[in-house]
Amino acid sequence: MAVHFGAGNIGRGFVGLLLHQGGYELVFADVSEPLVDAINAASEYTVHEVGEGGVDTVVTGFRAINSATDAPALVEAIAGADIVTTAVGPTILRFVAPHIVAGLGLRDPAATPLKVMACENAIGATDTLREEMATAAGDAWDAVSGRAVFANTAVDRIVPAQAPGGGIDVTVEPFYEWAIERGPFGDEPPRIPGAHFVDDLAPYIERKLFTVNTGHAATAYFGAAAGIERISDALADPAIAGRVDAALRETSELLIRKHDLDPAAQHAYRETILRRFRNPALPDTVWRVGRQPLRKLSRHERFVGPAAEAIEHGLPVDALVTAMAAALTFDDPEDAQSVDLQRMLRELPAAEFTEAVTGLEPQHPLFPRVQRIVESRQAEIAS
Repeated sequence: MAVHFGAGNIGRGFVGLLLHQGGYELVFADVSEPLVDAINAASEYTVHEVGEGGVDTVVTGFRAINSATDAPALVEAIAGADIVTTAVGPTILRFVAPHIVAGLGLRDPAATPLKVMACENAIGATDTLREEMATAAGDAWDAVSGRAVFANTAVDRIVPAQAPGGGIDVTVEPFYEWAIERGPFGDEPPRIPGAHFVDDLAPYIERKLFTVNTGHAATAYFGAAAGIERISDALADPAIAGRVDAALRETSELLIRKHDLDPAAQHAYRETILRRFRNPALPDTVWRVGRQPLRKLSRHERFVGPAAEAIEHGLPVDALVTAMAAALTFDDPEDAQSVDLQRMLRELPAAEFTEAVTGLEPQHPLFPRVQRIVESRQAEIAS
């Protein structure tokens, strides 16, 4: 049995799908009562791959638990599970942690350790979850920590906002990648068809974060600034496509130098990513991809993270800084972080804003570059 936190589109259309294909009974945990009820009312759902080579896959053998109202049932499921995974967003892991700790407390100490993997768009997300669990357990951590093993992962699949009226079916792109640390599992890795187990996960995580996530967000911010609605339409604009490609060339140079990647392979990977974004069958919008700009502009995320390292190595960062400037213009009244971003631009001095949002220290070589684009954006707002 596999317990998966987050019954949304990624949970059903990617992580849950592969766990189903591995033969696990699926238990989704979510706080959305309508979604939990819809899952429990269905006996199957279909994952629709759209684009070249796409197929439909029917998923069966699942149920859902409302983690907000039925914690005892969730804890019991975790206590007897083989795997626990998450796709809830890095900031939500602290709310997931106490449930897993409680499940470990009920778990038979002689049972095979629970395999825990946080499948989030963040570096070391499973490490973060483990730390949150240790905090939640307090003095009891030593007694229960040996009942689980923890493996970091790198996950990649574009799952756009879904068309209304589709029920719990999910539309996804055909491409996916799920890389998992091999070491923590020893001779007993989980059964996940299509996933690959690696000795060193860092290159996979950073390659994905600094190519897929950087490119996706850059496309969203350039597209929004140009008044374009869809991601695929944004990349159909040659000017936007050129700016996105330039940013990814900069991250590619960093990845090649840092992880000793094969240059031809990395450049081919970059081209694959751009082709994925151009998939016209994916109804993805710049507003969905661009949401939470404050997180995306933070210190170890998709823009500041690679740009800071690149400039430290003497590598160019002009295109990445241009993408950050576009992110500063992202103004979506329905996204709380976008609202906060624009408010902070109006209220804070440029240096204070730069330090607070990016986490860069004023003496870092990237700091003045970012401060200048902040000043420019503030001048636009004031005019």
